[in-house]
Amino acid sequence: MFKVGIITASDKGYGGEREDLSGKKIMDLLPKDKYAVIDYKLLPDEEELLSNEMINMSDELGCDLVLTTGGTGFSKRDITPEATLKIATRNASGIAEAIRMYSIQITKRAMLSRGVSVIRNNTLIINLPGSVKAVEESLTYILDTLFHGLEILLGQTTECGRQ
Repeated sequence: MFKVGIITASDKGYGGEREDLSGKKIMDLLPKDKYAVIDYKLLPDEEELLSNEMINMSDELGCDLVLTTGGTGFSKRDITPEATLKIATRNASGIAEAIRMYSIQITKRAMLSRGVSVIRNNTLIINLPGSVKAVEESLTYILDTLFHGLEILLGQTTECGRQ
């Protein structure tokens, strides 16, 4: 069972002007027999707050996976990728690239996503888009491979090649 933290970056959500449906969608999509959501935060688009919460979820709570939603676009307030890169120990760019590659087949606007994926020590951190539809498409696409990646990261398996 992998421990998961979820962070929604949304000024409007944090201010009570919008319900966080994307964070809830992440919770709904994660198979309950494989992932346990141990923390959830709704934060404003503030780089230091986002970085500090990712550090907390990784270093203090011991989350194996942190999924963020929101703050990955071109708006001046969209700083989730910068907050994520700031606390990374290693890059895991293939996940973000795969999400964009898949999503661009659905909408060309997917090329405007700046989401990143990184590793902080023993925690995989993935930025997902902010819309409910994009969260569902992205997370559904990566879930099976994501599980194997976490097994590798945490030393639960060593084989990546298929026979």
